[in-house]
Amino acid sequence: MPFCGKCGASVTEGAAFCGSCGAPVAPAPGGPAVPVAGKPFESNVAALLTYVLGFITGIIFLVLEPYKDDKFVRFHAFQSIFFSVALIAFWILWNGIFWTLFMGGGFLWPILSLISLLVSLAAFLLWLFLMYKAYNKETYKIPFMGELAAKQAGLP
Repeated sequence: MPFCGKCGASVTEGAAFCGSCGAPVAPAPGGPAVPVAGKPFESNVAALLTYVLGFITGIIFLVLEPYKDDKFVRFHAFQSIFFSVALIAFWILWNGIFWTLFMGGGFLWPILSLISLLVSLAAFLLWLFLMYKAYNKETYKIPFMGELAAKQAGLP
């Protein structure tokens, strides 16, 4: 049901004037404000959102009703999950190596800290790149993980 742009009162469908304040009711520019086909987000926005919180939003979009059948969103959800899990596993291993070497000899600490910083920056840039590609309706595949995600989503 539409609402008056001046006073906010509900207006009956097809009415030219608001019944409450008398202001003319004009159709909203750009079409209806209600999403089409029951989807709150377009597929590209939903695919971008699968990366926001990593595997958490990936899993959420795999079970949400309007998106669980969308192959594009499913691909990005699976890729987000695989990327997040691989990143978490890498950081667990890296921290084990880092602290083992740091405790053994302090002279490696600056080098390992620099490597850690560079890897963090690269992971962050890849994460942003994946969100950019998803928003632009592209199915960029990370080596190995992307192929596995495409297979899970049913893409060729």
